[in-house]
Amino acid sequence: MGADNIRVLVLGYGEMGHAMEFLLGQRVLLDIWEKFPQPGFESVRLEAAAPHADIVLFCLPVNPHREVVEAIAPLLKPDCICLSIAKGLDEAGQTAAQIFAAVLGERQPCALLYGPMISEEIRAGHYAFGQVGCRSEKLYARVRELFAGTRLFTEYTADIAGISWSVILKNVYAMVFGMADELSLGDNMRGYLAVASLHELDQIVRGMGGRSGSPFHLAGLGDLIATATSEESHHHELGRMLARGETAGIEGEGVHTLAMVSKHRLLQEGQYPLFHLVHEMVRDPRDAAARIDAFLQRRYAGPFQ
Repeated sequence: MGADNIRVLVLGYGEMGHAMEFLLGQRVLLDIWEKFPQPGFESVRLEAAAPHADIVLFCLPVNPHREVVEAIAPLLKPDCICLSIAKGLDEAGQTAAQIFAAVLGERQPCALLYGPMISEEIRAGHYAFGQVGCRSEKLYARVRELFAGTRLFTEYTADIAGISWSVILKNVYAMVFGMADELSLGDNMRGYLAVASLHELDQIVRGMGGRSGSPFHLAGLGDLIATATSEESHHHELGRMLARGETAGIEGEGVHTLAMVSKHRLLQEGQYPLFHLVHEMVRDPRDAAARIDAFLQRRYAGPFQ
């Protein structure tokens, strides 16, 4: 099947929905569904569009994934791919991959697409990069075909748990980069934070069932650098706000992830000091410079290694 014969149903017409429309609108048969359409935009009916889709592209937050998947599951063609780009946890503390597995099991092909894919840059015609996590290279080939010829370049991984937790938790670590930049701590500090973040991410990912080294690829390191250093990044700006001691407007995927990690006891935070530092700042955004200094003093006060 050529790309021009693929029918894609995009769920959600926010920033990433617009980005996918930019990439795919002239290449595939495109339907777009939005639960709360803005004036002037006519959404397709979900129950009418789902049965005809070859690929359903979830450009939604994770929270509504389960509801939407349960609604469309009986309508999908057996070979229709459910492809999510959502980088968060739902209220049950589950990833998009876990929701797909719970609702669809093995009866529907599913995949995740994660990496440095800032929507504004995609819509400006810049390059973007993503890892496609799925259970077979044959399934990946269909996703690759979807984006072939665009400026979104993809690569395959079977490490679904690894890329899921890498891309979710990198939003937490991105905030500390914003704090450091707001405090003018310099490029040396930024270099240190990259190493410290990836070290903790790798430990966490292995504990969550992912492969060692998984965070050092596009869904981890690649997306972390894009998110943690871009002045357009929401989580970088959140870090700046925290460093200024602001409490209003501190919300986003990373903040919600911290709440779900705490609520469902997904991690032993004490084992991950940098992660814990960010969480403490979100709970009580004050004295950022003193807290970062105390973190470093503790980190380097131990025995020589």
